[in-house]
Amino acid sequence: MCLVLVGCTQIGPSATPAANTTSTPSAVSVASGPRFSQPPVSPPTPPTTTLPAFACSDSSGGHTGVANVTDVRVSEQATYDRFVLQFDGPVPSYTVKRQDHPTFPMGASGQTITLSGVAGALLTVHSATEANTYTGPTDMTHAEYLVIKEARMTQDFEGSVSWGLGLDHAACMRTFVLTSPARLVVDFSTATS
Repeated sequence: MCLVLVGCTQIGPSATPAANTTSTPSAVSVASGPRFSQPPVSPPTPPTTTLPAFACSDSSGGHTGVANVTDVRVSEQATYDRFVLQFDGPVPSYTVKRQDHPTFPMGASGQTITLSGVAGALLTVHSATEANTYTGPTDMTHAEYLVIKEARMTQDFEGSVSWGLGLDHAACMRTFVLTSPARLVVDFSTATS
């Protein structure tokens, strides 16, 4: 009878070599070895980025050029709600306009749509498209968030992409661009005035 688990063979007339086994470290040797923490997951904002202050006004920016939307995200942070458009190139020119209602035009149709909330913001990116590069949801509802209640694509037509954001209340915002990958970020402060 063989009591050793690694490299064990039977002895006797029908002796055969043991299966090729690899020794694994015991729990004791793993626990006593050096410990390395995993690298942090990509933070929402790189630590070297100086964020602009929140302002209760419209904003604009970006670069001349064409880019495609590749991802759209909405998230809730400790002091703000965040809306992000990600692009396959530098962020094109954009505007973010605050409004006192969550009703938005639907492209060139002339029809309107009302989103959840009592206030809104319309984000428009010029010289952009997402029809062939973004396959995610185009209507996202977040009733549990403090500010952004709904985000909905309202236009992807003739080189302009627009998203309407239904807000729980009129909120101050900050807008900025990140690179690698290129992202347009709009944060809405959860602080009430």
